[in-house]
Amino acid sequence: MEQTAHTLLDRIGGEVAVKRLVETFYDLMESDPEVYELHRLHFRGHGLNLTRSEQFNFLTGFFGGRRYYIEKHGHMNLRQIHEHIPIRSADVEMWLELMDRALEQCDMRGPDIEKIRATLRRAALTLINDLPDWRTGDETTP
Repeated sequence: MEQTAHTLLDRIGGEVAVKRLVETFYDLMESDPEVYELHRLHFRGHGLNLTRSEQFNFLTGFFGGRRYYIEKHGHMNLRQIHEHIPIRSADVEMWLELMDRALEQCDMRGPDIEKIRATLRRAALTLINDLPDWRTGDETTP
Protein backbone atom coordinates (compact mmCIF):
# COMPACT_ATOMS: atom_id res chain seq x y z
CA MET A 1 0.00 0.00 0.00
CA GLU A 2 1.41 3.36 -1.05
CA GLN A 3 1.75 6.05 1.61
CA THR A 4 0.36 9.46 0.80
CA ALA A 5 2.08 12.71 1.70
CA HIS A 6 0.22 14.15 4.65
CA THR A 7 1.38 17.73 4.79
CA LEU A 8 1.69 20.35 2.12
CA LEU A 9 5.42 20.30 2.82
CA ASP A 10 5.54 16.58 2.02
CA ARG A 11 3.54 17.05 -1.16
CA ILE A 12 5.81 19.79 -2.54
CA GLY A 13 9.01 17.85 -1.89
CA GLY A 14 9.91 18.46 1.75
CA GLU A 15 12.54 20.73 3.22
CA VAL A 16 14.82 20.18 0.23
CA ALA A 17 12.20 21.77 -2.04
CA VAL A 18 11.69 24.70 0.35
CA LYS A 19 15.44 25.28 0.56
CA ARG A 20 15.69 25.28 -3.24
CA LEU A 21 12.73 27.67 -3.54
CA VAL A 22 14.20 30.10 -1.01
CA GLU A 23 17.65 30.02 -2.61
CA THR A 24 16.16 30.54 -6.06
CA PHE A 25 13.98 33.42 -4.82
CA TYR A 26 16.87 35.30 -3.20
CA ASP A 27 19.28 34.53 -6.05
CA LEU A 28 16.76 36.20 -8.35
CA MET A 29 16.41 39.12 -5.95
CA GLU A 30 20.15 39.66 -5.85
CA SER A 31 20.65 39.38 -9.60
CA ASP A 32 17.64 41.11 -11.19
CA PRO A 33 17.88 44.91 -11.38
CA GLU A 34 14.09 45.04 -11.92
CA VAL A 35 13.56 44.15 -8.23
CA TYR A 36 16.28 46.38 -6.81
CA GLU A 37 13.79 48.32 -4.65
CA LEU A 38 12.71 45.07 -3.05
CA HIS A 39 16.33 44.09 -2.49
CA ARG A 40 16.97 47.50 -0.90
CA LEU A 41 14.44 46.75 1.83
CA HIS A 42 16.96 44.27 3.23
CA PHE A 43 19.79 46.81 3.42
CA ARG A 44 18.75 48.07 6.85
CA GLY A 45 18.05 44.60 8.16
CA HIS A 46 20.37 41.71 8.79
CA GLY A 47 21.09 41.17 5.11
CA LEU A 48 20.03 38.47 2.71
CA ASN A 49 22.04 35.62 4.24
CA LEU A 50 20.04 35.79 7.46
CA THR A 51 16.87 36.49 5.49
CA ARG A 52 17.40 33.32 3.44
CA SER A 53 17.68 31.27 6.62
CA GLU A 54 14.69 32.91 8.29
CA GLN A 55 12.56 32.53 5.15
CA PHE A 56 13.38 28.82 5.06
CA ASN A 57 12.51 28.52 8.76
CA PHE A 58 9.23 30.37 8.25
CA LEU A 59 8.10 28.62 5.07
CA THR A 60 8.91 25.16 6.40
CA GLY A 61 6.44 25.68 9.25
CA PHE A 62 4.01 27.58 7.02
CA PHE A 63 3.84 24.55 4.71
CA GLY A 64 3.13 22.17 7.61
CA GLY A 65 6.62 21.04 8.55
CA ARG A 66 8.74 21.61 11.61
CA ARG A 67 8.09 25.06 12.99
CA TYR A 68 11.69 26.28 13.14
CA TYR A 69 10.67 29.93 13.12
CA ILE A 70 8.44 29.52 16.17
CA GLU A 71 11.14 27.51 17.94
CA LYS A 72 13.54 30.39 17.40
CA HIS A 73 11.25 33.43 17.75
CA GLY A 74 8.16 32.20 19.59
CA HIS A 75 5.65 33.23 16.91
CA MET A 76 4.99 33.39 13.17
CA ASN A 77 3.04 36.67 13.13
CA LEU A 78 3.86 38.17 9.72
CA ARG A 79 2.72 41.66 10.62
CA GLN A 80 4.93 41.65 13.71
CA ILE A 81 7.89 40.27 11.75
CA HIS A 82 7.60 43.07 9.17
CA GLU A 83 6.33 45.92 11.39
CA HIS A 84 9.57 47.94 10.99
CA ILE A 85 9.69 47.73 7.19
CA PRO A 86 8.01 50.24 4.86
CA ILE A 87 5.96 48.01 2.56
CA ARG A 88 3.99 49.51 -0.30
CA SER A 89 1.60 47.86 -2.77
CA ALA A 90 4.34 47.88 -5.40
CA ASP A 91 6.67 46.02 -3.02
CA VAL A 92 4.05 43.35 -2.40
CA GLU A 93 3.39 42.86 -6.10
CA MET A 94 7.11 42.74 -6.83
CA TRP A 95 7.62 40.13 -4.07
CA LEU A 96 4.72 38.01 -5.34
CA GLU A 97 5.93 38.19 -8.96
CA LEU A 98 9.42 37.21 -7.85
CA MET A 99 8.03 34.28 -5.85
CA ASP A 100 6.04 33.21 -8.94
CA ARG A 101 9.27 33.22 -10.95
CA ALA A 102 11.05 31.20 -8.27
CA LEU A 103 8.21 28.65 -8.17
CA GLU A 104 8.41 28.34 -11.96
CA GLN A 105 12.19 27.98 -11.98
CA CYS A 106 11.90 25.27 -9.32
CA ASP A 107 9.33 23.53 -11.53
CA MET A 108 6.74 23.70 -8.76
CA ARG A 109 3.26 23.44 -10.28
CA GLY A 110 -0.15 22.02 -9.60
CA PRO A 111 -3.09 22.56 -7.26
CA ASP A 112 -0.95 22.75 -4.12
CA ILE A 113 1.22 25.45 -5.69
CA GLU A 114 -1.86 27.43 -6.72
CA LYS A 115 -3.07 27.27 -3.10
CA ILE A 116 0.36 28.45 -1.96
CA ARG A 117 0.23 31.39 -4.39
CA ALA A 118 -3.24 32.41 -3.19
CA THR A 119 -2.26 32.12 0.48
CA LEU A 120 0.96 34.08 -0.02
CA ARG A 121 -1.00 36.81 -1.84
CA ARG A 122 -3.51 37.13 1.01
CA ALA A 123 -0.73 37.22 3.60
CA ALA A 124 1.43 39.70 1.67
CA LEU A 125 -1.43 42.13 1.17
CA THR A 126 -1.84 42.41 4.96
CA LEU A 127 1.71 43.78 5.21
CA ILE A 128 1.12 47.01 3.28
CA ASN A 129 1.66 49.95 5.62
CA ASP A 130 2.31 53.67 5.74
CA LEU A 131 5.62 53.69 7.59
CA PRO A 132 8.05 56.40 6.49
CA ASP A 133 9.92 55.03 3.50
CA TRP A 134 13.64 55.74 3.83
CA ARG A 135 14.10 54.59 0.19
CA THR A 136 12.36 57.77 -0.96
CA GLY A 137 14.04 60.01 1.59
CA ASP A 138 10.89 60.08 3.74
CA GLU A 139 12.18 59.70 7.28
CA THR A 140 9.30 61.53 8.94
CA THR A 141 6.61 59.76 10.90
CA PRO A 142 3.21 59.53 9.20
